[in-house]
Amino acid sequence: MKSVAEKSKKKSQLMNKKIVAKVVIFLLCTVNTCLAVGCTANSAGSQLKGCDVNSVDGILRNLSQSTAELKSYQCRIEYKFIQPLLESETLRKGVLYYQRCDGKSALRINFQTLKQDDEEEQKYIEQYIFDGVWLTHIDYQIEQVKRYQQAEANEPVDAFDLVSQNFPIIGFSKIEDLKKQFEIKLVKQKKGKAQLHLKVKADSIYKDDYTSIDFWIDKELGLPAKIVATSTEEDIYEIGLLKPKVNEGIDKKVFEVKIPKGFGEEIIPLKKKTKDTRPKTKD
Repeated sequence: MKSVAEKSKKKSQLMNKKIVAKVVIFLLCTVNTCLAVGCTANSAGSQLKGCDVNSVDGILRNLSQSTAELKSYQCRIEYKFIQPLLESETLRKGVLYYQRCDGKSALRINFQTLKQDDEEEQKYIEQYIFDGVWLTHIDYQIEQVKRYQQAEANEPVDAFDLVSQNFPIIGFSKIEDLKKQFEIKLVKQKKGKAQLHLKVKADSIYKDDYTSIDFWIDKELGLPAKIVATSTEEDIYEIGLLKPKVNEGIDKKVFEVKIPKGFGEEIIPLKKKTKDTRPKTKD
């Protein structure tokens, strides 16, 4: 039988594979109801005219408008995975890059260090790159590259669409849908940040996965600064987005995939939908 430590390590590794989805969902969530409720926007990061930015709806609409106008985004990222029952904590640090241009988007997350519990922080390189068709995971510890095809080459998808396929919390697309799944409360506003607490409802489609999600919004930028999700197993996923650079442009070379010499490579092609070739019968 596997020890508790082995199970914990395996679970942590599985969750790290989903980090791309966990981060980007909060960066790219877009609410399409602003104009319908009489809100108009200035530039990205500005507050919406006609919206009460001190209310839950106003904050969400301001957030959605800022993310909708996002062309490029770069920040330091800190991802902490906490298991209170096992008294275990893992912290990863790195850099996140996102760019959207001419209907296409690209995403890259470079994790650079790892700190486990009370151990010293160590170099730990792991990279995730998404180009609209392929999601590439480069693990420098085991010198392995895995490339997951997410779309047909002539039909690339946006990073948000990728997230929607891999992470269940997609209710952010509309405030009405969000309120069906969560009880939303404005906790406090302090030092230029607003904190919203989302409690999962008893009949929510997410009731088996999470109990609550908190996120802090930078009011000046109108973008997320910190996200904390608590699972039904009492595990905590904490994501900090630090020192953001918004719409300043990013060199396209940042999103190039460079496979180090000697690394093994595994390619997982897109699953083809099988056609039903059985003859149709009349009723």
